[in-house]
Amino acid sequence: MRKCGRPNLAVTRLLVAAFAALAALVSAAVYTGLRINTSYSLPLGIYVRTSDSNARLIEFCPVEPFATESSQRGYRTHGAACSDGAVPLLKPVVAVAGDRVVLSPAGMSVNGRLLPKTAPLTRDWAGRSLHPWPFGTYVVEQGTVWVASTYNRGSYDSRYMGPIKISIIRARLRPLWLL
Repeated sequence: MRKCGRPNLAVTRLLVAAFAALAALVSAAVYTGLRINTSYSLPLGIYVRTSDSNARLIEFCPVEPFATESSQRGYRTHGAACSDGAVPLLKPVVAVAGDRVVLSPAGMSVNGRLLPKTAPLTRDWAGRSLHPWPFGTYVVEQGTVWVASTYNRGSYDSRYMGPIKISIIRARLRPLWLL
């Protein structure tokens, strides 16, 4: 019969090794610019930072009041990357300076093309009220972009936040490995 209360040395070593491997993996991901996406706005997978200034996928920390709303509602998980204590958003850029965006109950149109799955929702997955950006026609201004997921209709993006300032973009990304 085994005595209780004394840790098994093999189990302790295994736990220490697993923790060290996880810490090394996280450090490598930060150093190499890898991002693991587990949100529903994009396909699940690994994305990597790119120096391509035209890359159509961006990482940014939303500004107020959208930062607080997205964090408190659980649209973003807790983390240290953004000043509000949550992780950044990863979103596809759908419109750039000079493009014409029409936001309506039917969804977001860019240069006359309606983007799939972009009709603003009135409630989120938990039944909480959502407030879309004012419906209308916008010409994207210099220094801003519009972002939207055509992957998931429940994405929190420019349908609710409006244009995103280029100055808050933390990184441009490209898919590396998708599930």
